[in-house]
Amino acid sequence: MPLSEHEQRLLDQLEQQLHAEDPKFASSLGSDPARLLSTRHIVIGVLVAIAGVLILLMGVAWQFIPLGVAGFVVMGAGVYFATLRRGALRSSGGSAGRGGKSKSSFMSSLEERWDQRRRGE
Repeated sequence: MPLSEHEQRLLDQLEQQLHAEDPKFASSLGSDPARLLSTRHIVIGVLVAIAGVLILLMGVAWQFIPLGVAGFVVMGAGVYFATLRRGALRSSGGSAGRGGKSKSSFMSSLEERWDQRRRGE
């Protein structure tokens, strides 16, 4: 069911306000999770995982358990690196340094708009 023009305008206003008050959070909400995967990380991770499989197979073929375990660890690290998202590499400064006032003003604004909408119906 499509939104009415009034609801679409309210949604656009909320989106603009969110981008103005907390752009980092807004960009994390608005971006597609698939786009956060880096192609470079996927390629490097797959290559490392393949190297880990080869090391694991060499350890099994030579019946040398520590080499097989090392290959398994390398393979796991490659898969982990391939699935690592771009945002996870950056230090998460987050909004801990921000005061609670911006969040409360955002929430109070949402509550006020909700009340206005409920009174209008």
